[in-house]
Amino acid sequence: MLGKKDYQEKLYTNFQLSQRIPKDNFYRRLKEFIDLNFLYKLVEPYYGKEGQKSIDPVVFFKLMLVSYLENITYDRRLIEFVNMRLDVLYFLNYDIDEELPWHSTISRTRKLFPKSMFEEVFNRVLKMCIDSGMVSGHTQAIDSAYIKANASLDSLEVKQPNQSVEDYVAKTYDENKNQQPRRKAKQDKSKKDQRTIKSNKNQLNDLKTHQKWFKDKEGGPLGSQDPRARYLSNETHYSPVDPDSRIAVKPGKPRQLYYSGNISTDTANHVITNIQANHSDKKDSRYLIDIVRNTVKRLKDNELDIKRVLADTGFSNGENYKYLEDNDIEGYIPPHGTYKGIREGFIYEPENDRWKCIQGKYVTFRKIKYQKGQPEKHYLTTRSDCKGCPFAKKCIGKSHEKRIRITFYRDEYERAIERVTSKTGKIMKKVRQSTVEPVLGTLINFMGMSKISSRGIEQANKVMLMAGTAYNLQKLMRYIHKTRKTAAIRIRDLAQQMFLNIYIVFFQYFKLFKENYIRLSGNKFNVVYSKHYIKH
Repeated sequence: MLGKKDYQEKLYTNFQLSQRIPKDNFYRRLKEFIDLNFLYKLVEPYYGKEGQKSIDPVVFFKLMLVSYLENITYDRRLIEFVNMRLDVLYFLNYDIDEELPWHSTISRTRKLFPKSMFEEVFNRVLKMCIDSGMVSGHTQAIDSAYIKANASLDSLEVKQPNQSVEDYVAKTYDENKNQQPRRKAKQDKSKKDQRTIKSNKNQLNDLKTHQKWFKDKEGGPLGSQDPRARYLSNETHYSPVDPDSRIAVKPGKPRQLYYSGNISTDTANHVITNIQANHSDKKDSRYLIDIVRNTVKRLKDNELDIKRVLADTGFSNGENYKYLEDNDIEGYIPPHGTYKGIREGFIYEPENDRWKCIQGKYVTFRKIKYQKGQPEKHYLTTRSDCKGCPFAKKCIGKSHEKRIRITFYRDEYERAIERVTSKTGKIMKKVRQSTVEPVLGTLINFMGMSKISSRGIEQANKVMLMAGTAYNLQKLMRYIHKTRKTAAIRIRDLAQQMFLNIYIVFFQYFKLFKENYIRLSGNKFNVVYSKHYIKH
């Protein structure tokens, strides 16, 4: 008979949420696994003794975990999603007829709790990973990526100089005087130093050269898709919506406002041991020491030591090499192309810190200069040394003396090159590529780090810490499930082997009994029966 289902709502129903959630459901297992009750004591200083009750802090952090586990970046969408999922409601200790917190409550609570609270949750989950045996600690892979900020280039405003606008315009470029943002921000959240020009004369002159052709063009401020947006600079513009975000660009992509997301990953099971947000207007190498310090501290609190650090060329820096060597950490970081360590035709004499040319003249050390923030040692000859030299035209050209510029941390660079080019260094490169890069890609594409929905670098740190917590928690759950499954398989195999051994012993005794019985009785029927029994 054909069946037809009609829907009629009931005034009263008997329903238990726990009976509808399968035992192997992820959120059911997560609820039984994680304990966040320690938060109640930590959040007490941020609440008063009277007034309306706030959202349960445990529920808040569970909502944060759900948002990153499900790749949801907006609070409104998160509440809509939770309303549709019975397993998530069960995870939050909510019944189907209970009203969930308002989405704006989540935003206010996120701002209320300090960054240290989110770090505590991250550290607790990391400790659980370490206690389960997932983290080795000795080798850490480091990488970074730009994370889009919640601000647009259309809202950028021009920084104001300390001097008069007229003098500044005369020294830089004329169009800044009347430039207005395409979309005016409702509120300027920047501080005075963030909207004031700090650039020196040379930096401003460089900008003037780059923008020379642009000042006569028609049109207003530039969006990220406009090819002329490349002329926007952190030296001259700031975002009133999110002053901590910075203009940055990657090859083949439009210029945007970003934060820099930096992570450290343990190479044993790809557990994130440190994650933090930084400004995107500086090179990755400027943040390496801070990243390593934070990673070392987290692991040392759990009685683990770092022996090796793996990173790409963007983290290359002589100061970084020296810091790692001083702390007995092997750094496998390829040097970048600006390294200057040797000069063809010259022999270096380290005991006197000088270079000897083929004519026997010396290029001696004179001073240290900084080139793009990096120290360089400058060596010079005297005019008399080069005067009359048959190689002078080819060696010094129209100059009067030979000049040699060498990277200040030359010895550290040479040792780093030796490590990277060794057999172990080539293995470490493959380990880094297969460890930290997939983790970073997973966070950006599948765990809510494609965009920072909050504003400010402290809020960006909270977002990244919770994304890292959710990632580690998911890895831990899978690892434990896999370990238990493997243990069950081993017990099964052991039981099968035990029963097989018993059967073999029984078979040997039965065979011996049969042979003796045949020899003594000579009964033909018993011989046939015995063979039939043994066969089966």
